[in-house]
Amino acid sequence: MNEQSAAKVRRLNRIAGQVNGIARMIEDDRYCMDILHQMQAVKSALAKVESQVLKDHAACCVAEAIRSGDADEQKQKFEELVDLFEKRR
Repeated sequence: MNEQSAAKVRRLNRIAGQVNGIARMIEDDRYCMDILHQMQAVKSALAKVESQVLKDHAACCVAEAIRSGDADEQKQKFEELVDLFEKRR
């Protein structure tokens, strides 16, 4: 595993810890706004990891498809990205 992947895994492990902490907060009947603030923090952290994975995909997989000159492969990579963004709506 390269350092970039290791960094993403570390960040995801921290997020998992945050999610477990939120579950404990709910079990302990903590103040709803405190729980919601923690949930926002988790969503933000996930969005940052997602953004990095997307950048990696563009820099590696999409760029490779473009360099290959293979129109079918290029179309597939483009359609993957379009499908991903359509699911976000």
